Amino acid sequence: MLPALPIQAGSEVTRETYWQIGPVQKVVFYFLASLTILVFAIGTYQRFARYAEGTDDWFERVDDLPTRIVEATKIVASNEKQFNRDFVGGLMHAFIMWGFLTLFIATAILTVDVDLYRPLTGESFWIGDFYLSYQLVTDALGLLFVVGLGIALWRRYVRRNHRLWGKHTNWEDAFLVWSLFLLGVGGFLLEGLRIIGQGAESVSFVGTAVALALTGIGFDAASAAAVYPIGWWSHSILAFVFVAAIPYAKPFHMISSFANVVTRDEKAGARLPGVPSDLDATNAESIDDFSWKEILDQDACTKCGRCSSVCPAKASGRPLDPRDVILDLKSYRQSVDAGGEEKPIIADGGASVIDTETMESCMACMACMDACPVEIEHLKSFTRLNRQMADQGDVPPTIQDVFQNVMSKGNTFGDSPSARGDWTEDLDFEVTDAREESVEYLWYVGDYPSYDDRNKEVARSLAKIFEHADVDVGILYDDEVYDGNDVRRIGEEFLFVEQAGTLVDTFEECDYEKIVCTDPHSYNTFKNEYPEVDFEEFADDPMMEFAIDGYWNRDGDVEVYHWTQAVEELVDRGVLGLSGTELDYTVTYHDPCHLGRYNDEYEAPRELVRATGCDLHEMPRNRENSFCCGGGGGGLWMDFDEESKPSEERLREALNDTEAGSSVEKFVVACPMCMTMYEDGRKTGGYEDDIEIVDVAELIVEALEANGATVSASAQTGTDAAPADD
Repeated sequence: MLPALPIQAGSEVTRETYWQIGPVQKVVFYFLASLTILVFAIGTYQRFARYAEGTDDWFERVDDLPTRIVEATKIVASNEKQFNRDFVGGLMHAFIMWGFLTLFIATAILTVDVDLYRPLTGESFWIGDFYLSYQLVTDALGLLFVVGLGIALWRRYVRRNHRLWGKHTNWEDAFLVWSLFLLGVGGFLLEGLRIIGQGAESVSFVGTAVALALTGIGFDAASAAAVYPIGWWSHSILAFVFVAAIPYAKPFHMISSFANVVTRDEKAGARLPGVPSDLDATNAESIDDFSWKEILDQDACTKCGRCSSVCPAKASGRPLDPRDVILDLKSYRQSVDAGGEEKPIIADGGASVIDTETMESCMACMACMDACPVEIEHLKSFTRLNRQMADQGDVPPTIQDVFQNVMSKGNTFGDSPSARGDWTEDLDFEVTDAREESVEYLWYVGDYPSYDDRNKEVARSLAKIFEHADVDVGILYDDEVYDGNDVRRIGEEFLFVEQAGTLVDTFEECDYEKIVCTDPHSYNTFKNEYPEVDFEEFADDPMMEFAIDGYWNRDGDVEVYHWTQAVEELVDRGVLGLSGTELDYTVTYHDPCHLGRYNDEYEAPRELVRATGCDLHEMPRNRENSFCCGGGGGGLWMDFDEESKPSEERLREALNDTEAGSSVEKFVVACPMCMTMYEDGRKTGGYEDDIEIVDVAELIVEALEANGATVSASAQTGTDAAPADD
């Protein structure tokens, strides 16, 4: 039996705060506590002072700060991103975070009572019902804290979760999890000893259980009183060391991660920072070129490996590991700050912080950013590195050819601009010239639907849909030029601005209400990036042959659509006359990165597929978890030595891992780049007899024909068309 908690006459239930701790020990304790706080404050100040040394960020990060803090608190408190793709990991982190915060608040409450309230009033509020509630809550959340840390230790050291280990795994990782675990367990051991010596209150259920266990192995009131000071000091010193180490080691992520979520850009990745028109400006010649937000990104990284585990480049055997790039930059910055030797940030040959081959591997798919629980904006830093590569001329010959094609011909193929509208010649109707007539929709067709034979079929299918629905749509013919999305992500910012300015000049000469795009890449760049460009800043550059005053569409007056969004509206209004029973194919649908993760559009293409009557089966990796085709970030124009191409892996997933399995007849896409990559993967992966690659538009046309609609029969659907030879 444990003794009941003694209650003095006329008092309410409470307990002695510094049991078995004498006056001299208290003085030493407060001295060490003050020293700990000083070390913590100095380290935290130095961290934030270092951010101030970074360059200005392109985007506003602290506007409407109260709202930002509230939103960040909601994200962090709910652990919503921790549960993404890893329920056990999310639960573990929630237990640890809420347990830690509860114990921290409990310590703060006790400090206020002992060091402020009691000296000022001569009384204590840490008594009675408040005390009992305090004990119940701290026991309950403290238990979850220890359980969460136990799960963390199991995952890291027993199960050895592969994504938790990497080249940057070091003592900091062990220090964080072990020190917190020992603090949690040590706290309950102290409570058990205190209960044996002072008496038990019924609400301290964990402490009481520990006390019973200790009693069972021979502890009594005398031995508990003798051991308690040793345990108390061990617990206190470990707590002091942990708090003092926070700004200097991995525990700092508790502060930097929250700051990172507060200062996040809601459109990160979908829009990229620009560059000054000053040709002398540098991108990543030194670590000092990085913005304060990029430095904060580096410090916010918890090494969790979620970004690495979803990266299609890493999964395909390429040398890119998103976590390592961020942490390599951090390690180098810390080395330089400590007086270490400087070296190139990015170069070929291994003498730099990052190797060029690493960044060439990136598909700009944004899977890493979507998976990151602390809102690290990988793509922003990656693009900075790519721009430095472009400045240095460290880009593959195939990419240099693309740059030259765009500069000389206005398209990535290097074909004649006058041939851009030739795909319309096989239609039995004319597509309106938007330069000569007013239209509701200005249709930006794009390079691949204009020049690539396989994707021309998609363009014709879409034209037939618009014609059938009597949509007032027009194209730019030979005045259309490449939109610049992917060359920007490869690092050629000035070429992007030149293409954007040329297109906007043409846009402004036309009379239209909305823009509709075939390609999600074009859709993203028109919607999110063109409005960020201050064209007037480049007006004096003789290479920029456009005359635009300031910004274009910054207020969003011109609506920009991907074609699936525009056609979904037609289906909803019943304009196409589809009944949803026309086709009976078993299909799966692939989410394009620039439509899905970039712009959160997942339903429009699916609704169109269902409207044709097809039986849609989802691949395991769908929507925001979609696996990139490999074409983004310039991947379409590069050759990689891969055992399994991303496109081949995705087709394998479609046929082997979906519920329908090998019954899947058609692999449906809504992006010209995806079409090209998957037609190639179908050949190289040996899937030509197993599955067909079709665009959503081709399914709709086939459904219209099956429904007896009169559409142009001169162009084939994607089912029978020969794939492009790429």
